[in-house]
Amino acid sequence: MSIETERGLQESVADVESPLRMRGELPRWAPWALLVGSFVVVGGVLAATGFSVPLLVVLSAVLYAVATYVLSTVVEGRRKATDRLVTIVVTSAFLVALTPLVSVVITVVGNGLARFDAEFFNSSMRGIVGEGGGGYHAIIGTLLITGLAAVMSIPIGLLTAVYLVEYGKGRLARAITFFVDVMTGIPSIVAGLFAFALFALFFGPGVRLGFAGSVALSVLMIPVVVRSTEEMLKIVPNELREAAYALGTPKWRTIVKVVIPTSIAGIASGVTLAIARVIGETAPLLIVAGLTTGVNFNPFDGRMATLPVFAYISYAAPGVPREPYLDRAWTAALVLIIIVLVLNLVARLVARLFAPKTR
Repeated sequence: MSIETERGLQESVADVESPLRMRGELPRWAPWALLVGSFVVVGGVLAATGFSVPLLVVLSAVLYAVATYVLSTVVEGRRKATDRLVTIVVTSAFLVALTPLVSVVITVVGNGLARFDAEFFNSSMRGIVGEGGGGYHAIIGTLLITGLAAVMSIPIGLLTAVYLVEYGKGRLARAITFFVDVMTGIPSIVAGLFAFALFALFFGPGVRLGFAGSVALSVLMIPVVVRSTEEMLKIVPNELREAAYALGTPKWRTIVKVVIPTSIAGIASGVTLAIARVIGETAPLLIVAGLTTGVNFNPFDGRMATLPVFAYISYAAPGVPREPYLDRAWTAALVLIIIVLVLNLVARLVARLFAPKTR
């Protein structure tokens, strides 16, 4: 290549890169200044026409997005402006999705702290009318019923997922996948009616058992465990399986020692999600487990109270005066949220302890 040709190519590249180099960049304080300015402008307009906080937030976000896009287009170019616009839209969508969660947490915590005391955790409602009492019986019932449901559902769900991913072929695998998909969309009331009909065949139509509630919850929990575990097992690289087979490791041992430990973090998260899915169910437990004011440690004998049913009854049919019943309902909801939070923390701890070591 001649010197003239090489020089011409360099000049052409320089001509192409020069517009990019000439483009400026907004200072770091510019987006914040635009955001504050948007709130000031919209707030001033609404102050004269009729102030509204939701309208202030929405109109300010729209004005901020438009102003940022226009200014960034002039200074930085269309590509950077589009990037900033998409970032604003995604961030706004995230904040909109986060708003109900934050609102629920603030509401439950604010109302539930009124009875978040020692009496609530060591007293039942037996013989209590009006103030006093607690949800000790409902906490015990929730833990026992959900624990039994987990004991039944987790092994069945894990083994089903392992079969579908590692062994399942043909019509049987397709049929299992189809029924799992159908069970995923079953309403909780249907699961409760199924459990009630099943136990009514053996114990009569007036049966109310904590174990029946566990069976109803397991119907809802199994498909979630199967689906989440199946997806986690599928993302395990086949190279790991092939390397184990090349060393002469049997398939069952490869699954136990390689596949499951590699995906244990996702499996633990899926199991936690399944437990959180059923621990707050009210309709099936109201049908098959019933409600009692005393403590029952035997899920195979008599009615058992649970936190969702306790909160529902306290809020839907309070006594006189209403305030003590409503306070207990909010505290029961707060305790239920705390239990789900603890389960998530335990799942993360399990995933951290049993995940394969990278070093």
